[in-house]
Amino acid sequence: MRLLRLPVLQLGLSLFLALAALPGQLPAQGLFSPIITVNDRAVSGWELDQRMRLLEAFGTQGDLGEIALEQLIEDRLKTAILERAGLRLSDEGIETAMRDFAARTNLSLEEFLQTLAQEGVAEETLRDYVVVGISWRDFVRLRFQDRVDISDAEVSAAIDRQAGGATEIEVLLSEIIIPAPPPEAAEARVTAERISRLTSTAAFSAEARRVSALPSREDGGRLDWVPVNNFPASLRQLILGLGTGEVTAPIAIPNGIALFQLRGIREVSRAAEPPAALEYAAYYIAGGRSEAGLRAAEAVRNRVDHCDDLYGVAQDQSPEVLDRDTLPLSEIPQDVALELAKLDRGEVSTALTRADGQTLVFLMLCDRIPAGGEEIDRETIRTQLVSQQLAGFADALLADERAAATIVRY
Repeated sequence: MRLLRLPVLQLGLSLFLALAALPGQLPAQGLFSPIITVNDRAVSGWELDQRMRLLEAFGTQGDLGEIALEQLIEDRLKTAILERAGLRLSDEGIETAMRDFAARTNLSLEEFLQTLAQEGVAEETLRDYVVVGISWRDFVRLRFQDRVDISDAEVSAAIDRQAGGATEIEVLLSEIIIPAPPPEAAEARVTAERISRLTSTAAFSAEARRVSALPSREDGGRLDWVPVNNFPASLRQLILGLGTGEVTAPIAIPNGIALFQLRGIREVSRAAEPPAALEYAAYYIAGGRSEAGLRAAEAVRNRVDHCDDLYGVAQDQSPEVLDRDTLPLSEIPQDVALELAKLDRGEVSTALTRADGQTLVFLMLCDRIPAGGEEIDRETIRTQLVSQQLAGFADALLADERAAATIVRY
């Protein structure tokens, strides 16, 4: 908190202008005369003078007369609500609140009051300011805490927003993965080389429907917009080097070959820095992409919303059926990284297999860890979101009180 000495002449001029702006107000009425009433609760010129001095001591910027008057009106409205609720701070509570407030400036209460006195601020002015503020905060928490519920997804979204502010490239891709187990590897490479020379999106989509092993083949391999930073660095460079309609060279992945066609590219306002790491889980299902394997995967999908839910699915099974890792993009197997790039938190892919196609990989993205994400305190973010929701409820309540109030300016 910044404390400044305010020249008396400057404050007197500011107060004169604030009073003069009130309809019918004459400074000759005196500082202790009411300048406004809120439901018969008067605000005097002296209180306005004191609140302006207090704001100036706090380093508040802007029109101090207007800000001070608005605060005093709200204080009257809040006090009326608090009285109806039967809430009142005890003398001990007031003392504690004022000492806590002073401690924010690294001063004792006595030192803080002395400093304010040098600025012409009376002790009761600080007391009124602190009492209303603390009482209102406690009332809002008591009144609305049961209506506030912050999900993990909202916390993650808030972290993403905090990391934002720059621009990022998004790409519109189509994809093909050609199965290439050892007996079919040579034929798959020939097919992939032929497809990589295509420049028509319609032709690529037709090939996707014909040869791709991915669920996206039903849509001709078309994907929605994806941030290019979701992909591993090596693939990122390949994609950004494409022109519209061009296809990547064949990309070898375990038991398959991947190809991507660029259909569009755009710049959006979002975090430009790629994630430092990805947290993901892989649950392994016997049967590969057989009808039985896909049915089992669908049953798991219907049971889980978060990665933690997979522990319940894997309970009483061999530990090898479930892997959960947090790794930098560069250390994630390329086929896994390609699938994770397309997922949001809690989303699932069943496009991959292991053991020569005999095991289906139920792949879920748990989280994207932003650069420096290990330093982010999720509970701090959650507390901030709770405060924002409570502030919204409080603002709505205060607006209703104001709409019903009788406010008279003299």
